[in-house]
Amino acid sequence: MTGHNQQSNSPVTALTPDALDRIESLFGPIDDDLARHYPGDRIGGQPSHTVYVSASDASAEVPAEWGAAGSAILDAHPGAFAELDTADALPLVRDRLNRAPIQDLRFDFEDGYGWRSDAVEDRHATAVGTALSALARDPAGPSWLGIRSKGLAAHERRRGIRTLELVLDGAGGVPDGFVFTVPKLRAVAQVAAVVALCEEIERAHGLPDRALRFELQIESPQAVVGADGTTTLARAITRADGRCTSLHYGTYDYSAACGITSAQQSLAHPVADHAKNVMLVAAAQTGVWVCDGSTQVVPTGSPEQISVSARRHFELVTRSLERGFYQGWDMHPGHLVTRWLATFGFFRHAMPVAAARLGNYLDRQGGEVMDEPATAQALAGVLVRGLDAGAFGLAELQNVASGIDRDVLRGLLDRSVTVPLG
Repeated sequence: MTGHNQQSNSPVTALTPDALDRIESLFGPIDDDLARHYPGDRIGGQPSHTVYVSASDASAEVPAEWGAAGSAILDAHPGAFAELDTADALPLVRDRLNRAPIQDLRFDFEDGYGWRSDAVEDRHATAVGTALSALARDPAGPSWLGIRSKGLAAHERRRGIRTLELVLDGAGGVPDGFVFTVPKLRAVAQVAAVVALCEEIERAHGLPDRALRFELQIESPQAVVGADGTTTLARAITRADGRCTSLHYGTYDYSAACGITSAQQSLAHPVADHAKNVMLVAAAQTGVWVCDGSTQVVPTGSPEQISVSARRHFELVTRSLERGFYQGWDMHPGHLVTRWLATFGFFRHAMPVAAARLGNYLDRQGGEVMDEPATAQALAGVLVRGLDAGAFGLAELQNVASGIDRDVLRGLLDRSVTVPLG
């Protein structure tokens, strides 16, 4: 039989070393290119939300103020939120609002700020830098923070650049966790220009190389499909030189640009789903996070209006989580209540099943589902995200599967934990 020595019962290969070297010479560059562009998903550390606050209202007290305001809404309307709580998560929500209500904070100089005189924006930019510096030093402050400056269009980019420089000067450098949001991406070449901007600011301000990172905001159809028919944002990620941390969906600008009437603009509209699914696929395995957008419906008004808006936001957050979007925008203190309630509930419901299946996988017990390494990796991702969000603790997790800890989860994510067959 070809390729098999019947007498010695040992395998024989027909390919020569030169032939194997030729094949490796073809595969090698491909391997390097894939490793460079697709290093793997960055699971762990992603915030559950980004809070947007006008730069005119910036201060180091924003997280505490928003937490207190969210708690007041919860206290005033307990029934509206209790009916949404199917995972005994409200105590966790109250603790989060009191302790560390905001994971990611962006002071906004764009749509949420408008156009003001240069002197006013200069003053606000310096004050924002001071506030960001103080927040970065606060152990209970946001893990991620930064600004959204003016956009890339010719009439506004010089103002945006000046604001970014003044913010960094006011902060005395680049605060820990700092990232700036680039709104209204429309062309791949714009990303290369933003990278050049980062390099020039680092050089001019004596900052460490590669200290600046940015997010790309997807608010234009051209960011999804370019004039040449290719996916703009997929190419944009490769042009970002490793500085792009995430893609953020802009609900209302994008929907309006696609001709959707204001009454129908929503995170759940098919136009939004298409754009976000392209974002998800383009960012997969690149290490770039994907963030869902916002809702303009806020919990204010009568008790009935607050109950309706709370349920609406809760369902939208849950819908995003079910579709693989683990981060979204929050625009009102009341959104913190439903953000955390939905996030905690989602991961608390997922944890027992995921932990049990991982425990069986590690023990090689059968159970009802025979999981493969890729599935074990996904299950570990759910548990890491749940731990990061604070939906449950390690002790609670280990009550379900005692052999699981952070190191094991990290090994499953990296596929460095192997389970022998048999």
